[in-house]
Amino acid sequence: MTTTYRNIILATCCLAIIGTGESKAQSAKKKAKAAQEAPAPQVQQPSEHERQISEALFLDGMKYFMLEDYQQALQLFQKAYTITPGNAALNYKIGETYLHLSEPRSAMPFAQAAATLDKRNAYYYLLLAQLHSEQKQYDAAAQAFNDLIRNVPGSDEYLFNLADLYLSQSQYDNALRTYERIEKEFGDMEQLHVNRQQIYLRQKNVDKAIAEGEKLLKSNPTEISYFLSQAELYNASQRPDEAISTLNRALRLEPGNPFAHLMLSDLNRQKGQHTESEKQVKLAFASPELDIDTKVRILVDFIRQLPNPQIEGVALELVDLTIATHPEEAKAYAVAADLQTIVGKKEIARNNYLKAVKLDDSHFKIWQQIVLLDAELEQPDEMVKHAEQALELFPNQAVFWFYSGTGHLIEKNYDKAVKALEYGKRLSAGEPELVKQFNLQLGDSYNSLKDYKKSDAAYEEVLAQDPDNEHVLNNYSYFLSLRNEKLDRAKQMSERLVKLHPTNPTYLDTYAWVLYKMGNYTDARKYLEQAVAISDDATVVEHYGDVLFKLGKKEEAVSQWQKAKLKGEASAYIDKKIKDRKLYE
Repeated sequence: MTTTYRNIILATCCLAIIGTGESKAQSAKKKAKAAQEAPAPQVQQPSEHERQISEALFLDGMKYFMLEDYQQALQLFQKAYTITPGNAALNYKIGETYLHLSEPRSAMPFAQAAATLDKRNAYYYLLLAQLHSEQKQYDAAAQAFNDLIRNVPGSDEYLFNLADLYLSQSQYDNALRTYERIEKEFGDMEQLHVNRQQIYLRQKNVDKAIAEGEKLLKSNPTEISYFLSQAELYNASQRPDEAISTLNRALRLEPGNPFAHLMLSDLNRQKGQHTESEKQVKLAFASPELDIDTKVRILVDFIRQLPNPQIEGVALELVDLTIATHPEEAKAYAVAADLQTIVGKKEIARNNYLKAVKLDDSHFKIWQQIVLLDAELEQPDEMVKHAEQALELFPNQAVFWFYSGTGHLIEKNYDKAVKALEYGKRLSAGEPELVKQFNLQLGDSYNSLKDYKKSDAAYEEVLAQDPDNEHVLNNYSYFLSLRNEKLDRAKQMSERLVKLHPTNPTYLDTYAWVLYKMGNYTDARKYLEQAVAISDDATVVEHYGDVLFKLGKKEEAVSQWQKAKLKGEASAYIDKKIKDRKLYE
């Protein structure tokens, strides 16, 4: 090898080491070893002039190699090779160029020749190891590393590459033996204990993993993470007392460590010591060092166990601690609200959702929860306000138009209700169930506006989709009876409803009122008597009085009207009926 070649190689080569694999078959090792130890090709020695020509070609090739024009570089290297095939550096460079051209098979003979011609150059072995790895010849790659370490003085640092190669191929015993060689060469190292512990865990040898962990604790007595890992190992091996002892040692080093408290909580819960378990989890949640995402994950686990009176109290305390330690985190308020909703603390939950959207208003589901809770809290003005705030962010979400329209309907802002509901209905064109909900509210809204044609159309659209819809069968038939229109249709619907729900006093009253409007007072009395036997609703009682009056039972009618008045929600005529002892409609 000429000095020129060697200097160029050392100045330009840059190898990426790919670690993988190792030999399993002794024959493969022998073959690989034999290949690398093969004698250099017997060629005629070139003259000085020929060497100069070869070096010039090589230099030209290096220029193209530096420019990453590997095809052109290869052509020049190959021309040089025809003159000086026994040059190790030239063989190495041809092999490296083939590697760049993604032709590891073509590269292999040149890499092997380079390593055979010059056994003390680490780069040649590294190229060989890389080529073997790329062709998944991991045994041969491991052999290349071993040859490197044996033949090249001061190359023991490549033991780490060899160990990584074994580890990546799950050859744990070979990896462990290599770690022993490393320890013998470089002394005790923290990372070696960690790697060994990981291998023992993969081999499911928990005892050896624990032993390695104890060595780590001995050599690193102030590293809190090793105490936590060791406690996990003791817990995994059903040794809770040793786990607790290890965690208490950790807390003496770092009082208040939230992860130690969390593990102690879990261990005490496993031992049935629930009071201590709750104490430890509260200590963990009181620490701002326990990140919000970990707290949320734990709280989600609590939510999945609800409703459960045994954990409800501690769960509520934990959400309060989460908010106290992360007051600027939207998810702290959101998860608190999720939990509070389940346990029935709806107003507190709604208010926490509102705090969450104040910090981060981008979550559709949180807005949806807010308007749902507004509805459940029977606060239509809040429902309208929050639905319209949500619509500023999500104008194409039909659900918010629904709650806005429904809130306006309850607030008796019928024009606004119809406007919102019609808009939302158009957005829901592909969702039949949602369209039905809009039509339910539109039927009521248009009826309140006395736009009966549109009201009836909305109700009929619901019934075409859902013939047994209770809301529509009741409201539609009752409104028709009040209008004295389509009484046969009203009777058909209310009769169907009573057959489906024979003990519902509202539906019995509606059917009776349709019969009353049709002049069938006897049958109307029959159904109203069933209704008043179940319900003392003022409207039902007043209707009963009206029917009795029609049947000539004036005294009984006045008595029922007086009862209805006492309920406080009778019609505007109730006082006049009682005073004049006459029926007003």
